[in-house]
Amino acid sequence: MFRTALASTMACALAALSSAQAQSSDAFYAGKNLEIYAGSSAGAGYDLYARLLSRHFGKHLPGTPTIVVKNLAGAGGLRLANWLYSVAPRDGLSIGTFGRGVAFESLLNPKSDSFDSRKFAWIGSVNDEVSVCVAWNSSGVAKFEDVFTKELTVGSTGAGGDTFIFSTLLNGVLGARLKIVSGYPGGNEISLAMERGEVQGRCGWSWSSLSATHSKWVEGGQVRVLAQLGLAKHPDLPNVPLALEFASSAEQRDSLRLVFARQAMAWPFAAPPGTPAARVQDLRKAFVAALNDPALLADAGKGGFEVRPVSGEDIEAMLVQAYQIPEAVVKRTAEMLK
Repeated sequence: MFRTALASTMACALAALSSAQAQSSDAFYAGKNLEIYAGSSAGAGYDLYARLLSRHFGKHLPGTPTIVVKNLAGAGGLRLANWLYSVAPRDGLSIGTFGRGVAFESLLNPKSDSFDSRKFAWIGSVNDEVSVCVAWNSSGVAKFEDVFTKELTVGSTGAGGDTFIFSTLLNGVLGARLKIVSGYPGGNEISLAMERGEVQGRCGWSWSSLSATHSKWVEGGQVRVLAQLGLAKHPDLPNVPLALEFASSAEQRDSLRLVFARQAMAWPFAAPPGTPAARVQDLRKAFVAALNDPALLADAGKGGFEVRPVSGEDIEAMLVQAYQIPEAVVKRTAEMLK
């Protein structure tokens, strides 16, 4: 009789819990603020993507909470990542977006942070970014194969920037002959340097940025797109090879994948570790719904934002794969990029 009563009590409790969970999302979010933290200053890319999402996110969440964007800049996003990991509330009301390379810091520079990026509750990325390597038409470099026999002078913002990291990677892994000229304040200055003949190209230029700001250069043949720097080709560039295609060994492919993986999570959003699974699912579903919302896509089009969503599950799988790369390969890649 005791066992029967206990079983009955447990069944009732489970039924009540199931009912509560079914109603908890609306009850939890209703009338509350959900805060999106951007790991950059106002007006920078991560801030702009956070604000784009914020204008459409709330209506796709149960209970339609109010979305508030806040900035917590510093150390290229590491400050926000550490805060999310260790300090932020773990209730599903705080998420953040920070530099695409931050998730790989614990691999490439393990002493630089105190978190394991696999433990974040990844919500997704707004875009699967593809960068490119381009050469000015007077450089004598017409295709990517040419950079293995001819020197190409490329502009860079300096260590830590994609233009330096990707160029250094192509030299160290594939044997490209890219002469890196560092010190330019930003991409606009590198573009001007190409026009003036100071440099002959640029590696690590986001295709979305190039096509939005200098499409006439491509269409008119002033620049040649030599290779795509990412894990998969951009739909706009079916005939431009991936740099990965030039890897001749598993170690080379692993090094390139380790660094290019950040492109697939170009504008990532994450919640703190330990966020309840039900909240994570709510956030992920709303994220996908918002990024497929015609209103957000129209908003993105006006602002020149590219939207090609990557799911939180895909980011998790990508990080698991990155952490499975042999330690010796990771160490060599990290040393190469210093």
